[in-house]
Amino acid sequence: MCGRYELHSNPAAIALAFGLAHAPSVRPRYNVAPMQEVPIVRVSASGVREFVAVRWGLVPRWAKDPAIGSKMINARGETVASKPSFRTAFRRHRCLIPANGFYEWMPGADGRKQPVLIAMKDGGVFAFAGLYERWLTGDGEPLDSCTILTTDANDLLRAVHDRMPVIVPADQYARWLDPAQDGPQALVAPYPSNAMTWWPVSSRVNSVRHDDASLIERLPDSDALLPLHTDEAPRGPKPEQPELF
Repeated sequence: MCGRYELHSNPAAIALAFGLAHAPSVRPRYNVAPMQEVPIVRVSASGVREFVAVRWGLVPRWAKDPAIGSKMINARGETVASKPSFRTAFRRHRCLIPANGFYEWMPGADGRKQPVLIAMKDGGVFAFAGLYERWLTGDGEPLDSCTILTTDANDLLRAVHDRMPVIVPADQYARWLDPAQDGPQALVAPYPSNAMTWWPVSSRVNSVRHDDASLIERLPDSDALLPLHTDEAPRGPKPEQPELF
């Protein structure tokens, strides 16, 4: 699953990565949690890509209570095309959710859960496969919300968790966003292990009250926790120039 992530890239880098006309107004966030507002990239009614804020936790159009969103932060990729909660959004309302990394918790040596940050080896911004929906209140006020698709973990991450978010390759962004494109299910797959890395981070990330750059720093003296099949120990995020959710 994916229940916490971070986005810290420079707005200009985000605009370039996602084909946006302008750099978005976005600040670094290092501890993004469910039911918060999060940025997504989607195609607007006029056919251009837009960067908008929605609530993380999808509320289906037929829902009677928006609180259902707290149970809809993830959608299993294997069943997303058939589940009533997600199938319409999967056909018509696919989006990209920018991130620089996401957190998972693995068993620690003392029995406590050890948080780790998972990112790309190059430290760059990437995109979760997302779905969005619009729900209307009784007064007709809109609530836009989203969910992140998940799939089986790749070889690298299996030591951490058996699931991982679906990550859309950069050259497939247009295919994922276009509802007229056939075969989006083919993109619901584990991302290649050789492009990714992970490292242990501070347990401060456990509390959503904490939101600062120290959360993504690699813990010192944590080599024993690193996966045995990586060719080199992860050293932490590589900043983009000149610096950046």
